[in-house]
Amino acid sequence: MTARLSRTLAPWLLIVLAGLAAVWLRYGLIEPPAMAQICTAAQVPAWCTLRQALVSGFLHDVYGIAAILVAALALLRRAPALAWLAAALGAVALQLYNYEPGALALLIGCLRLVHLQGAGKATARLTPAP
Repeated sequence: MTARLSRTLAPWLLIVLAGLAAVWLRYGLIEPPAMAQICTAAQVPAWCTLRQALVSGFLHDVYGIAAILVAALALLRRAPALAWLAAALGAVALQLYNYEPGALALLIGCLRLVHLQGAGKATARLTPAP
């Protein structure tokens, strides 16, 4: 029973962790004015390249587009991993300024994941016990 519960809860907890990681990136690395000042100084630290890549990603809607593409794939295939990835990318896109596509991908990914998890339980109930 606990193994089944942990398999069911694990994807949801990982979606929350993906969202929390995006929150940390946004409020810890992207938004603080001190970080922007450090990255515009004469000698730029190596992590400023990551910060600039993250900023370029949300300026060009990369996170939202990736989340929508994965959500579309999740609708076409019966793969829980794709549903999870769509929801996780949607959560990241929501935090990194791609609200509309991120919200749609998060919704599609979550609904698809619930559907696939429910279908697995229905199949297990239909199978006779040994």
